[in-house]
Amino acid sequence: MASFNKVILLGNLTRDPEVRYTPKGSAVCDLGIAVNRVYTTDSGEKREEATFVDVTFWGRTAEVAGEYLKKGRPVFIEGRLQLDSWEDKQSGQKRSKLKVIGETMQLIGARSAGATAGPSEQGEEDRTSRAAGKSSAPPPKASAPQPDDDEIPF
Repeated sequence: MASFNKVILLGNLTRDPEVRYTPKGSAVCDLGIAVNRVYTTDSGEKREEATFVDVTFWGRTAEVAGEYLKKGRPVFIEGRLQLDSWEDKQSGQKRSKLKVIGETMQLIGARSAGATAGPSEQGEEDRTSRAAGKSSAPPPKASAPQPDDDEIPF
């Protein structure tokens, strides 16, 4: 029997990404996203709820996330689930947290003010930039290999 552990998320960043590096030099980026769900109750009332998800990227994907993502920005993430377990040092209780290890990401929507706009946002200016040899293409879809267990900074 095949085991599938893939998740696909579309949400908005709840905080700016935090990028750090392991002692071996691998980039690690932690961020949080809110995934919204709109539904209608049995009585016809429309409701909205948000689920908050922590995501970790590694390698070049982590660097791209740190460079291009900002709080409030929508992002599409593909990854896998990971359950972290530990013992709370203060209470001695076992704790666990389910998070997503991001494997790929795609930026969604318009760029923020001050950033170079893509072709659909810039029109004539974009054609001029291309003619002058300047690229205003969006950042590449990022994907990176996952680290070995000895590289995980805990």
